[in-house]
Amino acid sequence: MDNSYRALTGVVIDPGHGGTDPGAVGNGLQEKDLNLLISQYMYDRFKELGVPVTITRDDDETLSPAERTERILAAYGNNPNVVVISNHINSGGGTGAEVIYALRNTDTLAKSILENLGAEGQTMRKYYQRRLPSNTSKDYYFIHRDTGVTEPVIVEYGFIDDTAENVQYLQDNYKRLAEAVVRAVANYKGIPYTSPEGVQSSAYTVKAGDSLYSIALKYGISVDELKNANNLTSNIIMVGQVLRIPSAVDETEENIYVVKSGDSLYSIAKKYNTTVDNLKNLNNLTSNVLMIGQQLLVPTVNNNSSSTYVVQNGDSLYKIAQKYNTTVNDIKSLNNLSSDALMIGQTLKIPTNTSNSTTSGNNITYTVKSGDSLYKIAQRYNTTVNAIKRLNGLSSDNLSVGQQLLIPSSTGETTYTVQSGDSLYSIAKKFNTTVDNLKELNNLSSTLLNIGQKLIVG
Repeated sequence: MDNSYRALTGVVIDPGHGGTDPGAVGNGLQEKDLNLLISQYMYDRFKELGVPVTITRDDDETLSPAERTERILAAYGNNPNVVVISNHINSGGGTGAEVIYALRNTDTLAKSILENLGAEGQTMRKYYQRRLPSNTSKDYYFIHRDTGVTEPVIVEYGFIDDTAENVQYLQDNYKRLAEAVVRAVANYKGIPYTSPEGVQSSAYTVKAGDSLYSIALKYGISVDELKNANNLTSNIIMVGQVLRIPSAVDETEENIYVVKSGDSLYSIAKKYNTTVDNLKNLNNLTSNVLMIGQQLLVPTVNNNSSSTYVVQNGDSLYKIAQKYNTTVNDIKSLNNLSSDALMIGQTLKIPTNTSNSTTSGNNITYTVKSGDSLYKIAQRYNTTVNAIKRLNGLSSDNLSVGQQLLIPSSTGETTYTVQSGDSLYSIAKKFNTTVDNLKELNNLSSTLLNIGQKLIVG
């Protein structure tokens, strides 16, 4: 395929709103803050990929529409090979992501962005164009209308006034959602893409010569798992199609449920102590319609007496027992095993403490439950994510149900909770320290901050 038409001059990232303009407000959050977090992460990632990139604002700055479009056009000129990504959070009582593209452009990029967001588990609403009512030959949004011949898209990642659960999903997963947009732009422009260090891509864009078998082989999963994750009823795939890779995105233990006559998403959600929205996100569903025989991913019910573990290559009962701070005999007893032989892919029940946390010396031992994240656990025990990671030798934020963590019962450190409008510079000034010292103390590789994030400041 001739990719010359996809030449890229540069990417301009536009964090919507800012300063005196908070944007949409809901669930105690302001849109402008999430927009900036998403945009700063995206900026760093494009730089890592070697893509020329500019950001219209990198702090809590007020920008008029004219100032915003002036910065966009000044970045790389009025050029059709400039991609503009305007990041926003929606409002108005909906659920899921939308992508709006300009009248002068095709839907290719917008469609790819939405599909990649869907592959990360976000509900996909629609991608579309919007016309100015007073002159339908013009775009409704100034970011499309006043940016010359560049290729702008407005990405609405979700709704800030959605349920608390869905808004928490946005907060917890903003990096994954931003990465989905980076991946979509890279694939659209033919840019060599690599996932962030230590993170496997959650989505795959079908290329010429691919088959479900070759893709499944690449990711170490079965064709049936790939089809189930993408609601495919045949083996036919198309070049450019975005597929969800279940091994990469399923961060909690899950079961397969086969839909029976009389089932509904509501009845299944109730059975597995979850929500309809969570089931739809987990299975990339855009409607509530189910078919008899359809397979759904459902969260494992947490009964506090055991969790589950899928046997990997190289595992032994001894290694697994060590990993979960239990004994070989306890695992064998719980699973009715008569020998120590294991099979790759075998699911084992793992004994866990009846209490989720116990004290051990100066630390607390905590057993990870379904739905936990390092951020939530750190908040619960008044510590920081980095303090937990250091104590447990963790190199990533990934957790598994049943995993046991040491939690510092007293960090001996002064911590600060990031507020709206904060930057590392302003916090460093407040506590009479330096940005470099804060980054070193908190093991930060960039200046990105998250509202509610706890920082060690001394």
